[in-house]
Order: sequence, then structure tokens, then C-alpha cells
Amino acid sequence: MIAFVSGGARSGKSRHAEGLARQWQAAGGGELVYLATARAADAEMAARIARHRQERGAGWHTLEVPLALDSALAEVGVGNTVLLDCLTLWASQWLYAGGGREAEGEALLARVIEVARARDIALVVVSNDLNEDIPPTDAETWRYLAFLQRLHRQLAREADRVIEVVAGMALEWKAIDRQPSGERDVETRR
Repeated sequence: MIAFVSGGARSGKSRHAEGLARQWQAAGGGELVYLATARAADAEMAARIARHRQERGAGWHTLEVPLALDSALAEVGVGNTVLLDCLTLWASQWLYAGGGREAEGEALLARVIEVARARDIALVVVSNDLNEDIPPTDAETWRYLAFLQRLHRQLAREADRVIEVVAGMALEWKAIDRQPSGERDVETRR
């Protein structure tokens, strides 16, 4: 199963995604793995990381992964549950700190999805919805937003569940119930 959880800043999306990951792990067994894309570059970010870690509580194996999502996923055991938080930071680091090109970033996300499915890893991906504001006027911000939105569309197409969190309320836009081999998948939109 793959879920994409998006929402605005401080909307409750990470808390919802953590709950979903715990739910999937309880149902399927395996380990809870947190792929953290944030870097503690300053005191404020270090404090946010510490707060998130404390709020998550025990039971999570954390891998700090600012860029190499595919390499990190290779370290995750078959059948485990992974929470990737967050795609927004990863995308900015990919474009500006990693020297990566947009097409390579899109291909890397596709590999992550492919590997998760092939290895029966339940994957929950969190990202900020930054496209709800006034459009930017500078070209570089526009480039970043366009890249992030392409990643969001790619993830929404491939995910079994697409959830938007607004003011702590989860709105499920897509849910596919995976059936045993040979039966048809059923997609619903809520």
C-alpha cells in the first residue's frame, strides 16, 4: 500500500500520516521506519526535529535521508512500514543542495514507489501543499513549485490512497482497495 498525505503547514498532516503508518504496521507486522528528509541546519530546525521525534514516541527506526531515498529504502526490510516525511524538503534539497535535475528527481520517486511495491513495503509519503497561495513572481520559486507539483501528481497517480489534511481533518480523495491476485482493484473517491 502507498499513501500520499498532503496539507498546508501545521495542518496536522504528519500526525495523521504517523497514525496511518502505525495502523498499517499493526495490521501487517514488521518494523516502523521513519525516513527523515530534514537537516538540522539551524537551532530552529533542530528543535522541530526533536519535537517531532518526541511526539512520534518509541517504536520507530529513523533513517536520516536528505537526498538518497532509494538507497535508504534499500535498507528497509521486506514487509515493513515506512513514513517518508517530507517530500517538500526533499524536493528543495534535490534541486538546490544535491545538484539534481528535475527529471532525475521524478525518476527517483518512481523507483521508490516501484521498490516499495516490489518489496511489500507499506509507504506513507507526507508533503506540503504549497500551491494554495498567490502564484510566485520569481522564476526560481516558480520552478520549485512546478517540480513539487509534478511530484505530487506522480505520487497521487501511483498511490492507493490520497489524503488531504485541512485544520486537522483528513479528507480522502482516493482509496483503492487492493484485492487478491486476479481480482479487480476497486477505486473510490470520497
